[in-house]
Amino acid sequence: MMHNKVPTDDNLMIRGCALPSMCNLCRKNVESSFHIFFDCEFAIRIWSWFANCLNMVLQFTSMEDMWKLCDMNWSPQCKITITAALVNLINSLWYARNQARFHNNHINCKSVITMIIANTSLSGNNSKKVSSNSIRDFTILKKFNVSTHHSTNTVIKEVLWQPPLINWLKCNIDGAAKGNPGLASCGGIFRNHEADMIYCFAEPLGTASAFQAELCGAMRAIEMAHNRNWKNIWLETDSVLVVLAFKNLNSNVTWNLRNRWNNVKLLLRQMNCIVSHIFREGNQVADTLANFGSSLSSLASWHFVPDFVKDSIVKNKLGIRSFRICNS
Repeated sequence: MMHNKVPTDDNLMIRGCALPSMCNLCRKNVESSFHIFFDCEFAIRIWSWFANCLNMVLQFTSMEDMWKLCDMNWSPQCKITITAALVNLINSLWYARNQARFHNNHINCKSVITMIIANTSLSGNNSKKVSSNSIRDFTILKKFNVSTHHSTNTVIKEVLWQPPLINWLKCNIDGAAKGNPGLASCGGIFRNHEADMIYCFAEPLGTASAFQAELCGAMRAIEMAHNRNWKNIWLETDSVLVVLAFKNLNSNVTWNLRNRWNNVKLLLRQMNCIVSHIFREGNQVADTLANFGSSLSSLASWHFVPDFVKDSIVKNKLGIRSFRICNS
């Protein structure tokens, strides 16, 4: 293609072949090398998908322009993958054209994209090149089913919020402190097995440490659940210390919270409650509520979804993953 030797209709005519010309992919234009690989409606849909994979806007005025993508600041493994994707994209378009012209077999865009991903995955996974810790590179590699090759002990983990089982409610809680200790607040959200919000709250706490804010959020959630006769509660937090406190492995509950903490433990005997840890990237709704609590003068609660957490709730409900860079 780069040497202009692909036997498209325009090149065949230059070589002396007299023939009527029509693009077999779009059936609307005469066939030329640039049209079939870049201008054809079918090709544009494939390039649009590829642009979405790279999270970029692509615009080519010549065939040479597409190789400029490979010269950008990618990690070595990502660069190999993008180069392979370009080669496989061009090859798949030519394959689809030949199938339509010579076998009357019209391949749809989805099948072509599947071919590109499968072939690119082989190149990306078999390469000895390494990836960076960039979220951008990581998401591109995931689009082509390529596992990242790290040169250090750091890895990128996928974080996914999970809904509870039927007849259970899941409460994600968080605390925030501006300084340690400092002006603190907490927040939490109850959701059912369909990831629909049942109830959420935010509360200012005055001066407290980050751990105290997190623990107050957990205690407030349990008190609210008990008052509403919610017996099956899955409590989730991004604080490892709070999880350890509920497992009786942590004795750092401060004296000013000790009485309330003992009362909460009594309430727990009347409930089915599990406590688990989630990375902050999967706890965004509770984090937003906790930070919002610092702007309040007293406890606030909602039976409807507040506007400032709608996007994060939708992301959780759709099962959209977040990513976290951490040590392996």
